[in-house]
Amino acid sequence: MNKRLLTILLVAFVIAGGCAFLVYRIVGVRMAAAKPLTTTQIVSAAKDIPLGAVITTADLSTMTIAGTVPKGAILKPENAVNRGVIVSISQGEPVLESHLAGLGSGGGLAPTIPDGMRACAVRVDEVVGVAGFVIPGMRVDVLVSGNPPGAEGVSQGMVTKTILQNIQVLSAGTDIQKDAEGKPQQVQVVNLLVTPDQAETLSLASSLKIQLVLRNPLDTKITKISPNSMGGLFADQNAPPHPVAGPAPRKVAKKDTNTFTVEVINGSKSSDEKFTTPGGTH
Repeated sequence: MNKRLLTILLVAFVIAGGCAFLVYRIVGVRMAAAKPLTTTQIVSAAKDIPLGAVITTADLSTMTIAGTVPKGAILKPENAVNRGVIVSISQGEPVLESHLAGLGSGGGLAPTIPDGMRACAVRVDEVVGVAGFVIPGMRVDVLVSGNPPGAEGVSQGMVTKTILQNIQVLSAGTDIQKDAEGKPQQVQVVNLLVTPDQAETLSLASSLKIQLVLRNPLDTKITKISPNSMGGLFADQNAPPHPVAGPAPRKVAKKDTNTFTVEVINGSKSSDEKFTTPGGTH
């Protein structure tokens, strides 16, 4: 066979094989895309459901999703009815187990408290409550002011100390929802999320003046803060240091002495000699 013809046939076979493989890949991708995905019907919110609400049948709807089901998705509405909401759910959002409290927990503030934590109430006013801006979700430090034991009634003994830092506000009054516009809320009581030990600290401090200090929620650093006293507040920080007094010079007692002169005659010569007598006697 002609060598040139053989070469042409070989090249043609290679080109044909490449085109066939390319067509196979394109058709395979299109067929995979056209293959229907598995669909699942899950429970969703029929309307906005606020934090602390107890879910009813009217709050729920269903939606169909294709592919992977979200972790914790609820498949039957009866599994969500009569359960408290611990995370606000928006309309059309899937209802997940992590959004709901356990069955029988009820609604309100209690189901929002994590395991091992406590809600502790602190009485506030307009000034102590940072002009009403201590609202649910904020982070605060807790300060107390008073006279330490043994210094009652002494103004110089009044001390202010930071007893808790980076504490979450659970509710402002009876409102456990954040204000959508961030407006201040004037309330009498603020509930703080604390550990049992911190709850005891707040209980001991309840007889003193308590003040809440607002902090950035992203600032979680615990700072070492020294207590401040009333006397230190009015101290002159720019005053020069007082000189340290050295030991007083010793005073040497001076003896009471008297001096007398005696004329000494030696032949034709004479001289005066001075003598001292202690006690002033001659």
